[in-house]
This record gives sequence, structure tokens and C-alpha cells, in this order.
Amino acid sequence: METIDLTALRNYTRRTGQATHPDLLDARPLDHVNKIEIDEEHITVEYDEKITRFYNANEITHREWIYKYNDDPEFVAAVGKVIELARRHLKDLPENIACPPGCAECCSGYEPFVSKADVERIAGHFGMTYEETLRRYVVERPSADGFHVGWLRKVGDDIADQCVFLMGSRSGRHYCGIYEARPHDCRDFTPIGCGDVDAALPRKTAWKVGPAFAPKRRGRSPNGKRL
Repeated sequence: METIDLTALRNYTRRTGQATHPDLLDARPLDHVNKIEIDEEHITVEYDEKITRFYNANEITHREWIYKYNDDPEFVAAVGKVIELARRHLKDLPENIACPPGCAECCSGYEPFVSKADVERIAGHFGMTYEETLRRYVVERPSADGFHVGWLRKVGDDIADQCVFLMGSRSGRHYCGIYEARPHDCRDFTPIGCGDVDAALPRKTAWKVGPAFAPKRRGRSPNGKRL
């Protein structure tokens, strides 16, 4: 690949017929790299990102260098090393690939969103109406598209409180009281990369799941006492 002598742009123009001018060159250093993308022909480096903040919007700008590397042996070799590293680490897994039994750290501090379908599933699990399930177990917050209707209630008002459906006395003994009917947000959760796993818990401990969550009865008993 030919390297252009930036001090002899006029000679390059005369020789190739391609217009050149120093003002068309960005000779600033490639610093503060934000992102690197590699495909089968090009490498793209985004760098020098700047954010200009206004009251009502942010203006984000960055510089971008794109290079067709497959004609450059040095770059081909460098990308090849990246590929070999990826192959070597292909099966690397974090330590928290699975939750320790009874951890349930994600059941405190998080507020799983629930959709209409989630509420319907929980209502069917309890044999309750949609409206009563929504009122008892969901903090309502309508979404713009109407899909989500709120999030699961906690046992208290603090965001760090436990989910109302979390059962068990302590870490290592916790379990979900509505596991089969849990919301999609809970079903979609993965421990991979989670920083909240209780690392003090052993992963091979056997523990017994207790009874499922049972809604408190409402109404009056035959003797007239309120339940």
C-alpha cells in the first residue's frame, strides 16, 4: 500500500490527477477511543466524543476513522491476532454463570415491570380477578404503549425492600412464592454479569423450597370476624 508524503501533496496531485490540499487533512491525534468495529473489509474507530449539553437536549459528536484494512498485511495480521484471542476465550465464563441456591439478591433493590399478560397469569395462578391482582400486588404506572401496567410491590416503601412474593427467612433459604407465574421481567433475568450475586453462598448446597405464596383471605369468617 502506498503511503502519501503529506509534504508533497502537489506532486501527488500532478502524478495521480487526484486533487489534494492540506486543509482537507485532519492531522489531529486519534485519542480517547470510544468504539472499534471490525468487519471483513474495514476497521472503524470512533474517537474524541464530545457532549454539548443544553437544557432540553444533548448534542453528541465524535470523530471517525475508517480504513479498508484487507489490502494492508500488517493490519490483516493484527486483526488475525484479535480473532485468535476471541477463539481462545470463546468459552470463558464468569464465576456467576448460575445463581447460588436461595440467593435472591435480585429480588431486593429491583422493581420488575409487569405487563397486562403478567397480571393475568398471576391472577389465574391465584384464582383472583385481574382487577384485584392489580390492586394488591402491582404499583400501577401506565406506560405510553399500554403494555406495562406497573411494577411488583415490595413489602415496604423502600426500593431496597424485598419483593412481596419473596419467601424464606434469609439468604440461602429464599425462594420465589409464585415461580411458575412470575413476570416476564423475572423470567428474562440472567445472572451472567450480575454484580449482586451473594458470593458467600455455596453453589452445591441442597435446600428445600417451602410452601408457595398464599394471598391473604378477604371477607368474614362464619362467626362474623373479619379476615
